[in-house]
Amino acid sequence: MDRKFATDFAAEWIAAWNAHDLTRVLSHYTDDFEMSSLKIVQFTDERSGRLVGKAAVGAYWAAALARIPDLHFELLAVMHGVDSVVLHYRGAGGQLVAEVFHFNSAGLACRACANYDA
Repeated sequence: MDRKFATDFAAEWIAAWNAHDLTRVLSHYTDDFEMSSLKIVQFTDERSGRLVGKAAVGAYWAAALARIPDLHFELLAVMHGVDSVVLHYRGAGGQLVAEVFHFNSAGLACRACANYDA
């Protein structure tokens, strides 16, 4: 994991979301990808806030894109670690988000956790 990987990932991930191209967004993840987010609790019946599998997360994100047709993310900062990247961005409605992505050896995200301002 290096700075170039982190910034390249961030640029492509933000561009894919802003294009509302779910296939492109999902291309960054493993099939057994796990996502945790307070938004999952708010907008689904999954009280744990966790979804497992690209299909389950993809269905959740497809519903989110339909619900928020003008969704736009603004990247604020990119940080990287040993096998992780943190994106700090402004999300739907201007809400601040810090999302942590953990990557496998192939460079695909296998787990992510979204954190929101109060």
